Amino acid sequence: MKSHKFAVGQTVRFSPGSKSFSGSGGSFKVVRLLPAEANDYQYRVKSNADGHERVVKESQLS
Repeated sequence: MKSHKFAVGQTVRFSPGSKSFSGSGGSFKVVRLLPAEANDYQYRVKSNADGHERVVKESQLS
């Protein structure tokens, strides 16, 4: 399996990809690397706009 594409401290763009998602996309900072789920790495990210943290999949980041 490949390794994480993004590193802790890196700023990334989050795109939820679903209109039913209650949050919004935007600029986030990676705060923790998490294990893969269904062959898609996960990350703990913190919003640069409001400071909220969430867990997202690598496929939702650019």
